[in-house]
Amino acid sequence: MKSSSPAPAHRPSTLSPFKVHAFLALWLAALASQVGNAVQSVGASWMMTSLAPQADMVALVQTAVSLPVMLLALIGGAVGDLFDRRRVMLTAQVVMATASLLLAALTFAGLITPWSLLALTFVLGAGVAIFSPSMQVTVNEIMPRSELAGAVSLNVLGFNVARSVGPAIGGGIVAIGGSSAAFVATAFSYSVAVLILAFWRRPATAAPAGDRPRRSIAKAIGEGLRYVAAAPPIRIILIRAFTLTFAGAAAWALMPVVARDLIGGGPSTLGFLLSGLGFGAVVGAALSTHVRHRFSNEAIVRGASIIFGLACLVVASGPGLPVSFAALLIGGAGWVQALSGFSVSGQMWSPRPLVGRVGATINSVIFGGLAVGAWFWGHVAEAVGIGSCLMLSGGLLIVLPAIGLLLPLPRNEDAPAV
Repeated sequence: MKSSSPAPAHRPSTLSPFKVHAFLALWLAALASQVGNAVQSVGASWMMTSLAPQADMVALVQTAVSLPVMLLALIGGAVGDLFDRRRVMLTAQVVMATASLLLAALTFAGLITPWSLLALTFVLGAGVAIFSPSMQVTVNEIMPRSELAGAVSLNVLGFNVARSVGPAIGGGIVAIGGSSAAFVATAFSYSVAVLILAFWRRPATAAPAGDRPRRSIAKAIGEGLRYVAAAPPIRIILIRAFTLTFAGAAAWALMPVVARDLIGGGPSTLGFLLSGLGFGAVVGAALSTHVRHRFSNEAIVRGASIIFGLACLVVASGPGLPVSFAALLIGGAGWVQALSGFSVSGQMWSPRPLVGRVGATINSVIFGGLAVGAWFWGHVAEAVGIGSCLMLSGGLLIVLPAIGLLLPLPRNEDAPAV
């Protein structure tokens, strides 16, 4: 008589979260939106090189993208906690599609100015700041516990794929049809996200969303900020995140000027260079688990800073497109490792009820470093030239790890079980 054996435990695969159709729909909506973000960034950056070709004005496009995330990330998280998240996500995408169409209309009519370009780019960044927290929490609610880690990994993969493919698409569109065509394509991408979200419904098997907190947005944000102010490990993470992103913002903000002046290319060259950073981020994300098992967060962030700094020095020397692309590919892999290190440390050292708000605070500081750094390095480039500016940024990134001697990142294995 054969004894019955228990059914084998379900082992999630890389793509098994897609079997949850509600997650697949959300993932596709986010991917469409993120590709739109990348295309719009190329279109806006290249348009600024003709509207106001000075390096400091071109760099302000990156400030306009990053500043709203810095200012609104905490508010976006609190709004997602207090209101229906599907409506929050849908409203954000509608606003972003409308802003892109307005950009296209102003460009076609010849009425676009540097400041209207920056203002509407800021609106798009605000949409991202409101959309992302609600999307992330919704994934947590609708996914079975066994599939949650895989779903988060697929979200990271989708984001990095968009950063890889989107700039190349954007560069091609701008080269063929100009920035106005890129803005139309961006509006189409956001409209796809709107259409998906309009028909999206929570699955009946999803975990309950839970009661919305009765406290106000201001009180919810204040609670998170008070914890951050009282937690030395979190303060160290924030300081390290700001210094690294501030120092490294030059490459992100000045890439249109690099493509135009150091390489002598056009919008397709800009898209190709940004794709190098994006593909490097995909590689870095793929290696993240392996690297994290072998090295501490401090070692990862130090190494990432040096790698990205060396990439900046290579690009600053003007070696041509292939070598610059290769350097940015390696630099992008280092960059994503550093940002991942800050995020992981923040989660490990946060009480569970405050993880979302602490994570939003870290994101605010990361994008704040990019926003302020873009403004700063733009002025430096205008004063000393793009090559010298990138060399200064790269040199600062190489010596920056010395700050770890005074403010080492907290060890994840020492984090309390909270």
